[in-house]
Amino acid sequence: MPSPGEVASLARELGRELAAPQAGALAAYLAALMKWKDAVNLVSARDWQDALANLVADSWHLADFLATLGLPEAPRSLDLGAGAGLPGLPLRAFWPPGRYLLVEPRHKRVAFMRTALARMGLERTEVRACRAQDLPGADLPADLVLSRAFMPWRELVAFVRPMLAPGGLCVVMANQDAPDAADLPPGWALRGRAAYASGAGQRYFWALSPESMSM
Repeated sequence: MPSPGEVASLARELGRELAAPQAGALAAYLAALMKWKDAVNLVSARDWQDALANLVADSWHLADFLATLGLPEAPRSLDLGAGAGLPGLPLRAFWPPGRYLLVEPRHKRVAFMRTALARMGLERTEVRACRAQDLPGADLPADLVLSRAFMPWRELVAFVRPMLAPGGLCVVMANQDAPDAADLPPGWALRGRAAYASGAGQRYFWALSPESMSM
């Protein structure tokens, strides 16, 4: 299993300098992921290096993107269909503000995330063992809703709209650039976009909000 130093060294090759707490948290996450991945069918990554380069690296790019969006100082965030804890658990090593809830109904994946979370030492980060539509009212509304692969993006924005606070954002992680304004669902506006290189291609983030709720 990787040491924090090994994780920091590979991250540096990928263009990211890690602070010691970040390297330690990612090493703990990757060790748990490699231990659990086959038994729970979490990810297809062949080893921790593959997982860091092709899965975890998305989270530090996402942290940079979130920092540009003008979110509240202590946002309430929902990570839907969190599965293997991606992007949320690595994300919290880079982007710690507010309260972050990873929502997942499958019990084995919940057990994995809670194990990894305890080892990573992340603050204000919790796992909810339920379907997204069954979240308790105390967890809503959210300033930010995101997901790696919860459902197709058009379905996602319709699904999350009732969950969003005024000015709230839905962040889509995609393999294609954001659509033009004319192709967005009625009543939605694009509030931010970013692209970054990953492997042989590009990946994208889009931030969308209901126009009637935008600030």
